[in-house]
Amino acid sequence: MLYPLAAAARGRWAVATMFLVNGFLVGSWAPQIPSVLTRLEITESTLGLLILCFGLGALSSMPWSGYLMAKHGTRNVLRFFASIATLGLLAVALAPNVWLAAVALGLFGGMIGTMDVAMNANAVVVERKLTRAIMSSSHGFWSLGGFAGGGAGGIIIQNFGHLQHAALVTVIAIAAVACALPHLIAEDRPVAHEHAKFALPRTAIVYLIGLIALCVMVPEGAVLDWAALYLQQELGSDLAIAGFAFAGFSGTMATMRFLGDGVRSRFGAVQTFRISGVIAAASMLAAALSPWPWLAIAAFACCGLGIANMVPIAFSAGGNQSGMASGTGMAIVTTMGYSGILLAPSAIGFAAERTGFGPVFIALSGLLFVVCLMAPLVRAADLPKISS
Repeated sequence: MLYPLAAAARGRWAVATMFLVNGFLVGSWAPQIPSVLTRLEITESTLGLLILCFGLGALSSMPWSGYLMAKHGTRNVLRFFASIATLGLLAVALAPNVWLAAVALGLFGGMIGTMDVAMNANAVVVERKLTRAIMSSSHGFWSLGGFAGGGAGGIIIQNFGHLQHAALVTVIAIAAVACALPHLIAEDRPVAHEHAKFALPRTAIVYLIGLIALCVMVPEGAVLDWAALYLQQELGSDLAIAGFAFAGFSGTMATMRFLGDGVRSRFGAVQTFRISGVIAAASMLAAALSPWPWLAIAAFACCGLGIANMVPIAFSAGGNQSGMASGTGMAIVTTMGYSGILLAPSAIGFAAERTGFGPVFIALSGLLFVVCLMAPLVRAADLPKISS
């Protein structure tokens, strides 16, 4: 018979595998994008709309995942949607025209989004069982999966073709999910009667935590989409150097996420969040005011160190709200957070066209300083010392 702590330890690695697979699938989609453009013979603007279908599919599914988890539990929802999500990239690669590609991308995004909320909610369940934080390192596995999927995808597509790449990704994802499924753990008691029908929670704090996640993920998306262009257009760097902006940011973020659980366990969620926010805000300001590309790259790398643990802490706080199923709170916080990455790029581009990127990054630095003042709201991320 398996002891509860041993089962929780296996559940910890099972949910980490789910984060890895989710990141791997999303990362593997990125190198497929150029082949979609040429294969379907579409314009860049049409491609942009197709990419938007993926994002809208993810966002529209996230609120419903909380309802499903309230009825069926995080483990069952994660099992179902993780299994289906493994087929999403292959469906996109097989789409013969733009309309079917739009449908496939919308469904792929929906499966990825629901899986995302469910795996974050299940990570909260594991945290309660182990009575220690695992959320930051779980997000580190997501970053690792994205790096692997994106890094290897272009090479495979170039040498073997987009369909062969999608098939290989599908096989790897199915195998990983199949290994993890038996070891996922469930909540102690069913939560099926929390909501008789789909309804949004009335507790204000969960929306404030969602706002925190949004305000942190907007700067993250800004660095992803615009940092390289900022270095090229305003600091005079060449393309090769400009690419180091996000590479440094994502590299330090992944590293700190693997270290972040220990930091959070030692200093507490509120203090870790506050210090992380100050580092992120000051680094973003330094990048905005930098006269040299390499100083800006170093500043963006430091910003990654700060932002790394802020979203995982917000997610843990959302999933640990008193009197609310972890999936319900997680669905709200995740949806609000990821909407920042979906909506921010176009707004930032619009503003930068008129003011330049420097003032935009200064404004984002101010936003991060404001988020620091909201640190006490994430206190629920601190775990009790006994298993619940």
